[in-house]
Amino acid sequence: MNYAEAEKVLRKCGQEHVLAYWKKLGGKEREALLGQIAKIDPKSVRYCQEALAKGAEVPDSSKGRAPKVAVLKGRKLAEAVAVGEKELRAGRVAALLVAGGQGSRLGYDGPKGCYSIGPITGAPLFYFHARKILARTVRYGRTIPFYVMTSEANNEATVRCFEENGYFGLNPDDVFFFTQGMWPGMTKDGKIIMDAPGHVFMSPDGHGGLLAALKRSGALADMKRRGIRSVFFFQVDNPLVEVADPAFIGYHVMEKSEYSLKLCAKREPKEKVGMPMQFGKTFRMVEYTEMTDEQCNRKGRDGRLYFLYGSPAIHVFDRAFLDREASKAMPLHLAFKKIPFVDAKGKVVKPAEPNGYKFEKFIFDVLPNARRAAFLAFDQKDEFSPVKNAEGPDSPATCRADMQAKWRRWLAECGVDCPEGLPLEIDPAYAVDAADIRANGVCLGAE
Repeated sequence: MNYAEAEKVLRKCGQEHVLAYWKKLGGKEREALLGQIAKIDPKSVRYCQEALAKGAEVPDSSKGRAPKVAVLKGRKLAEAVAVGEKELRAGRVAALLVAGGQGSRLGYDGPKGCYSIGPITGAPLFYFHARKILARTVRYGRTIPFYVMTSEANNEATVRCFEENGYFGLNPDDVFFFTQGMWPGMTKDGKIIMDAPGHVFMSPDGHGGLLAALKRSGALADMKRRGIRSVFFFQVDNPLVEVADPAFIGYHVMEKSEYSLKLCAKREPKEKVGMPMQFGKTFRMVEYTEMTDEQCNRKGRDGRLYFLYGSPAIHVFDRAFLDREASKAMPLHLAFKKIPFVDAKGKVVKPAEPNGYKFEKFIFDVLPNARRAAFLAFDQKDEFSPVKNAEGPDSPATCRADMQAKWRRWLAECGVDCPEGLPLEIDPAYAVDAADIRANGVCLGAE
């Protein structure tokens, strides 16, 4: 792209100011700016401007009902596991990881997936996810392709982490990296924000951006070529997740669902999790900020919270459903933030108050489009302990403790008493459950 072409693109969407400092830029700065402008789609800019004009709409959720949430036990659990294992043995299951975030909130300069979480080895988050996929691959004798969505900021470092660790035992041909989209930040009046004279402020388009990214990257086509039917979706910050869980996959298939969600009981009425609700024949995810106090505290006939189950973003999608939704426009969510900007004199200013908007898409916004949806309960202590904060709740310390507590429960099931003070770590490729420990044996030792 040259200057004239860039000017033409910007004129179409009323953003000519992006080139205001062109004469002051050096050769490399000009080249970088033209590269950014080449990625600006006037239609997308207008889409953002329309979202700004509408403002942050809060849909009425007052008539929402709690969906039916299954709890699998006994025969039903065995049946779901059998169906899920059949899908895994047939090679019809893929794993999809959202890993575009950085570890800045943890005080770590790099992709969050590279953050050290192993209680003894210090292995990164990526290790625990990849080794679980390897374990399922070995157990069922068929490849589970691993699709990893990164961002422009961390893609190179993420790929390097996998390469330096031998892809954690996985076949590199079965690991597919792709980057999520980026959106320019805007002022209240719909003008693109420049955070340097030769640079447009950009931010990731959220986990909902994975649909367009899957199609754009060729990942969806790759899934189709491989014969994938069920796509297990999860987020990078939760090392307790049971990747490609046979019971969940089996339940999804048995229910003929297009979009299935694992849900866990809230720890307190106003916990910051999305709540799936039913409106007529369709379902919609309702943010905790959209719920009234009455809804948060409402009790059911059993004395428990009526809206008990929240979503930790563990899903199974029908691959054909993802394909169908990938070309559709998704709602944009606005986030009013403090964004550095260039003033009239070309000086970069770091504002003390929010001054611009970021735009995000959320994957659960496609839930109402699913012809059939299913909801499955799970025990939080077994499958959800995210690493979000440097200290306190949902921190590395609480996550490591939860990981070790889970492994101790496995050992206890096998008749092995593991003292609380003994550091413990189990390679997921060695065991993904107590049954694996029984089959493989166990030897406890201390350094």
